[in-house]
Amino acid sequence: MAQLRVVPLAALLLAILLCGVEATVRELKVGYYAETCPEAEDIVLATMARAQAREARSVASVMRLQFHDCFVNGCDGSVLMDPRPGMEGEKDSLSNINSLRSFDVVDEIKAALEDRCPGVVSCADIIVMAARDAVVLTGGPNWAVRLGRDDSLTASHNDSDNIMPSPRANASALIRLFAGLNLSVTDLVALSGSHSIGKARCFSIVFRLYNQSGSGQPDPNMDMAYRSALDTLCPQGGDEEVTGGLDATPRVFDNQYFKDLVALRGFLNSDQTLFSDDVRTQRVVKVFSSNQDAFFKAIVEGMVKMGDLQNPKMGEIRRNCRVANFAPVAPKEVVADRVLDF
Repeated sequence: MAQLRVVPLAALLLAILLCGVEATVRELKVGYYAETCPEAEDIVLATMARAQAREARSVASVMRLQFHDCFVNGCDGSVLMDPRPGMEGEKDSLSNINSLRSFDVVDEIKAALEDRCPGVVSCADIIVMAARDAVVLTGGPNWAVRLGRDDSLTASHNDSDNIMPSPRANASALIRLFAGLNLSVTDLVALSGSHSIGKARCFSIVFRLYNQSGSGQPDPNMDMAYRSALDTLCPQGGDEEVTGGLDATPRVFDNQYFKDLVALRGFLNSDQTLFSDDVRTQRVVKVFSSNQDAFFKAIVEGMVKMGDLQNPKMGEIRRNCRVANFAPVAPKEVVADRVLDF
């Protein structure tokens, strides 16, 4: 006769809790809002187009939000939340402070959707749709996005600090980070190609120009003419808020980014390392530099896989992307957009 196994109460309660948490993960699907808000994707695209007309750089900034959202506990809109008493939030984490921007564009999209179909479209889904539209509006590929995410109730400053990579990161560290999210080396290189559009600050590269790895010397993996141009843009002791294009065509989504890496003209260390420091990523960079169609196919696959990362905790559909529905609103001086990167 089988012996009865007694399960400790704490373990039983934990199992029940975990089952309940996992049960809240939603099924994502194309056309999720077809009945509840059929114009949702058109509204997002139209608002993104208006934002691009006002400031070309803004669409790249919005696209970047998907990476910083999905990598930290899944695609749940947590990166959009303002700090509040008892919650430091992600906007002020090391990789985001004075860096992430264009939160106002997401606010504009949310307001338009709330006007048309209140309480229906999540902020997390807005980020995913808007990131796709940023690619389309700058000449890149289009794809069907899977939707149906909840918005998180909280954000985590510590998790963002512990997860998001530095502009100084090398290829090996990036491969480990992406592997932990079930993203392959090809996904890593393709998703890094999102830097085909946008700008970054001198703050992110001065160490490459004047003190790479504490050597007191510039990064040797840098074309001399390009380094000279960056020395002019970002002189030692100069204004580190000045921005430069992430590739030679920062308003056009194409494979120029990979051509620049092969030519040792990558702006960020975390970009150039993909060609210069690891044969695994170098092989993929070479393919994408000579075959734009291969890059476009891979980034679509990577964006879909990244978008499938979910937060299993119970969420909601926020009415305001900056704050949970029943949380105290942060002071006005806290909610103002930060300056500046991408």
